Amino acid sequence: MSFSKLGLCDPILNALTELAYNEPSAIQKKAIPVVLSGKDLIASAQTGTGKTASFVLPILQKLSAEHNQHTLRGKRIRALILVPTRELAVQVEASIGQYGKNLELSSMAMYGGIDSQPQKQRLIWGIDIIVATPGRLLDMAHQRALHFDELEVLVLDEADRMLDMGFIEDINKIIERLPKQRQNLLFSATISDDVRSLARRTITDPVEITIAQNSASKPKIEQWLITVDKGNKSALLSHLIKEQQWQQALIFIETKHGAAKLVSQLEKRGIVAESIHGGRTQEVREQILKDFKLGKIKFLVATGIAARGLDIGELDRVVNYDLPDKVDDYIHRIGRTGRAGASGEAISFVAKDNFRNLCAIETRLGHVIKRKELEEFPVKKVVPISILNFVPKNKRV
Repeated sequence: MSFSKLGLCDPILNALTELAYNEPSAIQKKAIPVVLSGKDLIASAQTGTGKTASFVLPILQKLSAEHNQHTLRGKRIRALILVPTRELAVQVEASIGQYGKNLELSSMAMYGGIDSQPQKQRLIWGIDIIVATPGRLLDMAHQRALHFDELEVLVLDEADRMLDMGFIEDINKIIERLPKQRQNLLFSATISDDVRSLARRTITDPVEITIAQNSASKPKIEQWLITVDKGNKSALLSHLIKEQQWQQALIFIETKHGAAKLVSQLEKRGIVAESIHGGRTQEVREQILKDFKLGKIKFLVATGIAARGLDIGELDRVVNYDLPDKVDDYIHRIGRTGRAGASGEAISFVAKDNFRNLCAIETRLGHVIKRKELEEFPVKKVVPISILNFVPKNKRV
């Protein structure tokens, strides 16, 4: 099936052709017709399945079709896309610009951590599509810098992540301000009880779509782990980078202090790396991400908060330098590689203190993650065998 079969207009189809988008993904095939029909939607699809285009394309189509009949007033918006992180806001808004390059529609990413005055200035004339983080959007609403009375479409993107990050109260306050008559679209990697509860309060009689991963659509990610004592992790990382001649890696770590320390440790071993975390300014973060995507930065150390906001087309590997506490975070992190049919590698450093987290991750995956050992890094505090690989004594050969 081609995108032209989905009812999209020529200006959008021409933009997709320039981007070499030849065939819609599974979520796009199912979601785009539903959104174009005006129905509410709940969609569950894993990261890397093309869900951003599945709501951006039909929203562009709908708003463009009504553009000549609609005069947007100052401080008004027609579509609101709520996202959990600044990085994701920038990415989604960039996608809007790419897909809608041949349309006369305006868009803006709105997020905290930067001066709000330029954002207020842009709102004065009204903007068709806003991609916003909940906190900054509420702040703008409280300052009466924008009004929602002309809103037509609400998108809750990565709803599970927004709830995990504690945005539920902000989301509820935003929804209270919106017109009752609107189209609601909710996209989430997982549909938890909390996400389901949010959907019940927000969405009326929705169409539900779940894109299950089959063997053909699953990301091609080779997962393996290496057990290591905590004090040897930076040396182990340096060894792997040099001995295996890694060209690029996204390295996840738990704290911004730890990120800065690791960059310094790598530098002492002759490895140039950069870090991205909540303590850096938005301008710096955006530049680092841009340089990483362009290959100017080979090794990027990131705290978990950046996991959902990173979209790098061809990323060879991710490293869980610190194993995350939540299983969903592990899934989201490794989903940064192996995208759009490409192969990827996910490596985790596991110390004895991480055993519970490892068991939880392997239980969710349904299989034991392959272990590797290096003679150069013998482990003093041995990590037990996973409970999934446990064989009772009376059945051991």
